[in-house]
Amino acid sequence: MSGKKKPDAISQEDWDAVDSPELTDDQLAAMRPADDVLPDVVDAYRKTRGQQKAPTKQQVTLRLDQDVVQHFKQDGAGWQTRINAALRTMITVDEKR
Repeated sequence: MSGKKKPDAISQEDWDAVDSPELTDDQLAAMRPADDVLPDVVDAYRKTRGQQKAPTKQQVTLRLDQDVVQHFKQDGAGWQTRINAALRTMITVDEKR
């Protein structure tokens, strides 16, 4: 593994213990696509959101009361989207005044 920079989170002992020889032609020929071998892992990975290609949202840090957060989290995933929708509704109401 010479020439590779050791990540800080890995001990030098662990780094030195790794032996990663190059794959042989037979090993490369025997490889299969990840979704054939580990379909659940690949499916879970594909469901995670990556970076936005055309950013439409802005990341912020916001402190909310615990009961407000719990209210939106009680229905599970998507709670931040539900908070955004509630805030959007307030904007629409204010604009109609």
